[in-house]
Amino acid sequence: MEESILKSTKKSLGLDAAYTPFDLDILVCINSVLATLAQIGVLPDAGYSVADADDNWDDLDLSQPMLGMVKSYIYVKVRVLFDPPTTSFLLSAYQKQAEEFEWRLKMLSEYEANLL
Repeated sequence: MEESILKSTKKSLGLDAAYTPFDLDILVCINSVLATLAQIGVLPDAGYSVADADDNWDDLDLSQPMLGMVKSYIYVKVRVLFDPPTTSFLLSAYQKQAEEFEWRLKMLSEYEANLL
């Protein structure tokens, strides 16, 4: 499995890792989603920012259950931001999925915080 946040997100968008013309656009979307994760308490207050393909998922320092959901959330949100669906039905489905991930991530982060 690809460990690079940028490369794996590009793969989820159907782009080859070696194809770089949209990297800046995708990085902006990824960092926007990471800022949202910091605001809802999933990432530390300082958040995290991806600069290039060298930034890996492990750099986020999340538990395995949390990391799996964070990956899925980022993929869905970047898809909507970078390459929005052309039908309102599909857009609504992505938005509902993102909302569910946000809720579950917030609950899991609160649960994990109480374990410490």
